[in-house]
Amino acid sequence: MELEIRHLRALCAIADTGSLHRAARQLGVAQPSLSTQLRRIEQELGGELFTRTRAGCRPTPLGRVVLSRARPLVAEMRSLVTEARAAAAGGPQLRIGSTASRALSGWLRRLRQRQQEPTLRMDVSANALLRMVADGQLDVAFVHEVEGCPLRVPDGVCLRVLVDREPQFVSLPADHPATARPVVHLSELAGDRWMVDETVDGEFDAVLRMLRTAGLNPRVLHGDYHTTASLVATGEVVTVCQATCLPRPEMAVRRLHGDPLGVRLLLAARTETDLDGVHPALAEAYEEVARQAPAYREWLEQSATKSGTNPPVPALP
Repeated sequence: MELEIRHLRALCAIADTGSLHRAARQLGVAQPSLSTQLRRIEQELGGELFTRTRAGCRPTPLGRVVLSRARPLVAEMRSLVTEARAAAAGGPQLRIGSTASRALSGWLRRLRQRQQEPTLRMDVSANALLRMVADGQLDVAFVHEVEGCPLRVPDGVCLRVLVDREPQFVSLPADHPATARPVVHLSELAGDRWMVDETVDGEFDAVLRMLRTAGLNPRVLHGDYHTTASLVATGEVVTVCQATCLPRPEMAVRRLHGDPLGVRLLLAARTETDLDGVHPALAEAYEEVARQAPAYREWLEQSATKSGTNPPVPALP
């Protein structure tokens, strides 16, 4: 059997949903058919990709390796199809770049509703996206600037601040003792392994600085977002996460005492007119995901109460 993009898409669905049943429903296929397909893929690759338990499916070490290569391929294929369809339809294309954000899907949806047909380029490097805007390869980019690690903004690029400081929270296993409280002190995580994606501009240095300032020197592992999420779920590591991150049955999200780390959310384009055309839709999408994240919503409401001012994102009902 020769691997095809549909096989990689199936593996990503199983990993994302944590269940053959849910993945089959997402893909629109019968569960027995998906199970058979998974067995054939595993036979082709020479080992089990998922551990099956009553709690669901979790990637094996081999599975994590395969997924780390499969996800970019699936994303690139999705982008190829989107761009080709837009070109075939003859409609105007809005070339968007972005670092990871839960606001992204809502932003794209709103742009389409406003008759703007976006294509998407994802990259963990905000600096790389800013260079692409400057070079004319992207029309606009939504990026995160890690506190204490300023981005290198090329000449000719305009910036607009979406959120001046979004606090970073911590993602940890749902059964971790620190989850008993809504706010976690870093000292409670002194014995844990941390995982950080060192390819994210500034994040590794910022996390190390945060830990050392707190007097901690834990073991820090390197891994991408998806690998990190899998290892948090299995109790192997803890990690910093965006405030808009949602908890899952096997993974909790908690605020960090004193908000020791933050990021600035920025929109970049070559002209102010380009920024005007996309900023309102992004602001609405960000407000939407802020409302959906319990820990962040609570943080925003408490911040507004303490300061007697509006919260740092549009008012939450």
